Amino acid sequence: MPWKECNRMDERLLFVARLLDGEKMALTCREFGISRKTGYKIFARYKEFGVRGLEDRSKSSYRHPNKLPFQVEKAILRIKQEHMSWGAPKIRDKLIKEISIIKPPAVSTIHMVLDRHGLVKRRKRRRYIAKGTELSEALMPNALWCADFKGEFKLGNRKYCYPLTITDQRSRYLLACEGLESTKEAFAFEVFENTFKEFGLPVAIRTDNGIPFSSPHALFGLSRLSLWWLRLGISIERIKPGCPQQNGRHERMHLTLKKEATKPASYNFLQQQERFDEFIEVYNNERPHQGIGGKYPGELYTPSAREFFHPEVPEYPFHDRTILVTRCGRICIGRRKINLSTVFAGQYVGVREVADEVWLAGRPDPSFMDYDLGFFDRELNKVEPVGKNPFAPKVLPMLSE
Repeated sequence: MPWKECNRMDERLLFVARLLDGEKMALTCREFGISRKTGYKIFARYKEFGVRGLEDRSKSSYRHPNKLPFQVEKAILRIKQEHMSWGAPKIRDKLIKEISIIKPPAVSTIHMVLDRHGLVKRRKRRRYIAKGTELSEALMPNALWCADFKGEFKLGNRKYCYPLTITDQRSRYLLACEGLESTKEAFAFEVFENTFKEFGLPVAIRTDNGIPFSSPHALFGLSRLSLWWLRLGISIERIKPGCPQQNGRHERMHLTLKKEATKPASYNFLQQQERFDEFIEVYNNERPHQGIGGKYPGELYTPSAREFFHPEVPEYPFHDRTILVTRCGRICIGRRKINLSTVFAGQYVGVREVADEVWLAGRPDPSFMDYDLGFFDRELNKVEPVGKNPFAPKVLPMLSE
């Protein structure tokens, strides 16, 4: 039986019609599920305005105490029409001289008025497009690790499992294979931290351009996870979109993992992780690999000499000030809030003035890198990225053979 659809206007008309037929107010209100106060209100609106009185009324305020006077708004538009190159700050200064008897509106209010009338030219933000980076060939263990999520699969309890795998490219050693509930960065952080504590830090990590390794809407595609790697002194390598063969050794391991540890899937995460642990032991210490001359990966791999550490707060001796990025990804200078990226939330950035009222935001850290992020000025409340990806030449070196 389909649901019975009803319209509020039709219900009010039916309610009034029954009252006009002589039915009692209390009984009619009880049948329609409304109070008598509401019933008398609807009937009074009908008697005063007719059928139009039963329509939904606007819920907006009758008066706005903070609304900009229309005379001031007309003056703003007039000044803008006379001087099309002027922005909101200059128009405000002009208003103060012309209309000194009223409190001048804020720069943001003037900008909003101009924007509402189509007098603001919006800057198109250059969106980051993933292109991949230069790829290196590892000549020794821990020179390059490869990481990826194997395709999700459904467990016996109908929950999805997302295996996160990490391998050493040179020795094919499987460092980690953890079944996770999702690809969220919080789970990935824990897996990588445990792996770093057990095996040390690599020189570089190669991944694809997906979450949580990359963020398509952040500056230069950085994510919180990749930013953490940079602070640990780990270079970032990314394959080209749609080119999984650039991480072919890791993908080949996924094929073996799929055949031997996921078909059929276990009932729950605990049972499935036990199979992953058994697969790691066999893959590293019992299964010969043709790519390394029939040897076991465990015979070639040795842990890294670089131990895991917690990065210290960076210092910026050559900048005008050091600012902590807020949880919402903003740089706060006085009352100004400049949008940077939530990826940098909780990180310290250095800011220096490079021209008249033009500031450069950067993250130089003498311990492992020195690069700039972008610019912002007095009117622009967001960081515009520098034209060239600053990480390409400084964070992604090619390892010569």
